[in-house]
Amino acid sequence: MTMLNIGLCIREEMLKQERSMSWLARKLNKDRSVVYRMLNKNSMDTNTLAEISRLLNRDFFVELSADTFR
Repeated sequence: MTMLNIGLCIREEMLKQERSMSWLARKLNKDRSVVYRMLNKNSMDTNTLAEISRLLNRDFFVELSADTFR
């Protein structure tokens, strides 16, 4: 069983909303390279995911939960 790649979901949502990595990095107050690395990892800090969910107005926790119980 493979888990949902949350970084990929976030990147897809950013593309849909026409948001850049630079935009997300500014909003998270992080360097762009840190955001790239963060979105390429298999896991993410829940506080960061909550902030990204708020910024993109999409609840990524629901998607992770739904994927877990499939």
